[in-house]
Amino acid sequence: MNQHSTTLTQPSPKAGIPPIAIIGILFFIFGFITWLNSVLIPYLKIACELNNFESYLVAFAFYIAYLVMAVPSAMVLKATGFKKGMSFGLVVIALGALIFIPAALTRTYGLFLLGLFVQGTGLALLQTASNPYITILGPLESAAKRISIMGICNKVAGGIAPIALGAVALKDADALTARLHTLTEAVKAEQLNELATRVIMPYIIIVIVLLILATWIYFSTLPEIDTDKEDESVATANVGKTSVLQFPHLMLGVITLFLYVGVEVLAGDSIISYGVSQHISLSTAKFFTTCTLFAMIAGYIVGILCIPKYFSQDKALVVSAILGIVFALAAIFTHGYVSVLCIAFLGFSNSLMWPAIWPLALAGLGRFTKVGSSLLIMGIAGGAIVPLIYGSLVDKFSAQEAYWILVPCYAFILFYATVGHKIRRKITS
Repeated sequence: MNQHSTTLTQPSPKAGIPPIAIIGILFFIFGFITWLNSVLIPYLKIACELNNFESYLVAFAFYIAYLVMAVPSAMVLKATGFKKGMSFGLVVIALGALIFIPAALTRTYGLFLLGLFVQGTGLALLQTASNPYITILGPLESAAKRISIMGICNKVAGGIAPIALGAVALKDADALTARLHTLTEAVKAEQLNELATRVIMPYIIIVIVLLILATWIYFSTLPEIDTDKEDESVATANVGKTSVLQFPHLMLGVITLFLYVGVEVLAGDSIISYGVSQHISLSTAKFFTTCTLFAMIAGYIVGILCIPKYFSQDKALVVSAILGIVFALAAIFTHGYVSVLCIAFLGFSNSLMWPAIWPLALAGLGRFTKVGSSLLIMGIAGGAIVPLIYGSLVDKFSAQEAYWILVPCYAFILFYATVGHKIRRKITS
């Protein structure tokens, strides 16, 4: 996911690798680490013998860090600056990946969740630090195109990640799952311990790569930026307002972003497990998250080519919400590969929502823009809550019926796209 940033002063160019390439690499890392969760959910469900609700704590532990660590991340960046903050964020992600090693050796689900929370913390810091560069590294009129390019970097990595980890972690998982109930407790424990240790080598490689990148960023030519001046330039705006709560379109925007991130994460993280519930083998289903993310890439390309030449970003949000409802209902009322494909197509529906929600929610905030941005970043916690509710519904009903949760989410996004963002409250001084 790409973050919004406010206008900043254009830095002077420096020698070395172009800063935009460095940010592109960072967005690749965001995507790779984030979408490993789609494999970890079914993998840890087997290895740690979990029910569906417990398995979706993977997404909860990861995304709740955006809510819990948003304010601490801002404090860290104020102390370190943006470039050092990005380097530190990579180190924190590496620490979270390192925790996977004792978690795998002991097959302790709580340690896996701790590792995921630490990784989410590092990503919250890294994204908060890196996103302002997207706007300033080039002309403002082409900022939307750069955001879309960053999104493609993110989702290409997300498409690669589940295939790479799935090839190792889920190898022969179908056969193992089939024979588990026939094994004695001692033999079953031995088999599951072997399964758990499969992630050790991939995560050692991840740790090494992250530490190399952290060192590279620290010594890179990436320019430092100053965001403090932004408040002065908008200090006279909204003089009659005293609180960010006096902007109902922002509050509704936070809810909309919360639900959007929830459905985006759900579409990517649940599709492998859903494929299995539709009697598709894990060896095939492990590719489904990649299909979802490639559908998102197709949406980004449509956005780059068509907005604003053929239609506005606002209209794109309306159409995206309607498509979300259509694909969700189609997934519920069809079966097998067709139903799974409808969940993958949600990636296309979701792709254009993020860049549309941000400007609608922040419109007219003036000096409250930074606070509004912080609230929207906290809305990323929707990726923690919505999949967890889905997992609970799967245990009570079925993986397919649980997708009914998507319909009211997309309906609220449609409401915001058509009516909600226009709601303003007149405040007199």
